[in-house]
Amino acid sequence: MKFLVKLFPEITIKSRPVRRQLIKKLRKNIRRVLTKYDSQVEVEGSWDKIEVNLSAAGPHLEAAIQAMQRISGIVHFLVVHEYPLTDVHAVYEQALPLYREQLRGKTFAVRVKRAGVHSFTSIDVERYVGGGLRQHTEAAGVRLKNPDVEVQIEIRDQKVFLVEKKFPGLGGYPIGMVDPVLSLISGGYDSSVASYLTMKRGMRTHFCFFNLGGSAHEVGVKQAALYLWEQYGSGQRVKFITVPFEEVVAEILTKVHHSNMGVVLKRTMLRAAQAVANRYKLPALVTGECIGQVSSQTLANLNVIDSVSDLLVIRPLITTDKQDIIQLAANIGVEEFARNMPEYCGVISDRPTTKARDYRVENDEARMDMSVLERALANMRVINIDEVLQAHNSFDEVEWIGTPSSQDIIIDIRHPGEAEKQPLFLTNNEILAIPFYELESQLESLQTGCRYLLYCDRGVMSQLHASHLGQHSQLQFAVYRPDA
Repeated sequence: MKFLVKLFPEITIKSRPVRRQLIKKLRKNIRRVLTKYDSQVEVEGSWDKIEVNLSAAGPHLEAAIQAMQRISGIVHFLVVHEYPLTDVHAVYEQALPLYREQLRGKTFAVRVKRAGVHSFTSIDVERYVGGGLRQHTEAAGVRLKNPDVEVQIEIRDQKVFLVEKKFPGLGGYPIGMVDPVLSLISGGYDSSVASYLTMKRGMRTHFCFFNLGGSAHEVGVKQAALYLWEQYGSGQRVKFITVPFEEVVAEILTKVHHSNMGVVLKRTMLRAAQAVANRYKLPALVTGECIGQVSSQTLANLNVIDSVSDLLVIRPLITTDKQDIIQLAANIGVEEFARNMPEYCGVISDRPTTKARDYRVENDEARMDMSVLERALANMRVINIDEVLQAHNSFDEVEWIGTPSSQDIIIDIRHPGEAEKQPLFLTNNEILAIPFYELESQLESLQTGCRYLLYCDRGVMSQLHASHLGQHSQLQFAVYRPDA
């Protein structure tokens, strides 16, 4: 199957050398993503479009199309049928079988885009093909404005492309073409959506997580970051950094005035994030802060917070309404992660300031033992995001089962939408459908004395949750992997 990939419009207005670099990077990203569905995928094109040839079929084809929709740099792409150009009548004959059923009882219009030297114009083709389809199909008629069906045809030099279907793309620049950034991610709505937006804009986005206490939180954040990378990261090499912040929080609680605790915590995180970014030569930080959403995010407080960092702090959501953020989180698939993320708010004040003063905050910080921050940075853990499983201390203890025994109970932890598309069937085992975000709350309903095998498409979330639940319950968990 052939696709014509159309470029994000901002790419087309770049200078010739920059445009070629962007297109080259986009081709590379497309090839990297689609190779998992078709090892022989062909990706070609160098100026105004990219042609993709896939041999994948069935469910793999649908998955490949969905993956293409998540590659930044693509405004939309077309499923096309390619033919050699002979004459206008041949174009009509090629279009007739493709559109005959679509036009039944519908109004239509023919739209032609043409590039190259030909003896006919685009309007000539539209009139000829439209007239033929009007006479030889059961269409309701031609309507040039707001037709029910658009018959789209592209003619480029000596090739004809009949468009079968159009899919929207992600937009933005090809990821990896804009400077990389470090995103401060907590796994909630704001930081997850902010990370997505920088990835969409073409920035290779590394993740920095400040652990305020709780392995469940760290597992959840790793899961959210891994999802973002798998869906929108185009296979880029990305780091996940965990900075243990429990000792820092304890120091803030004992040394800082309650009204300034939130601001001091954010300032301390920025200091640490800047140290991490400098180590890996990342020129900017990313946060999910939004003006006025909480007390630490007033303009006055953000000014005080930013004053500790020499790096640019990017805030993609700075003027976005919360409901819009939640809606975008749902659209990109991170809402369930965020909604069920364990909360570990290390510093809570009953009367936080909304107008922090530099000198007061600095006086509070002067009472702190800043060696706690140095120790936190010294003990930070850095892994590649695709190695998140191997980095977890207890992952080696999680067993992978290819053939379950008849007593094993399978728990399908996929999102209900995924499970509905590709249901799991087993003849000898009971299957429970418990989405990953409900596992913790339904633990008490699971019976003891049997083994539970967690199942998801790739085994990533299953292994994360089997490891975590195995440590915090008396039940026995493993991973069900049919191809193990």
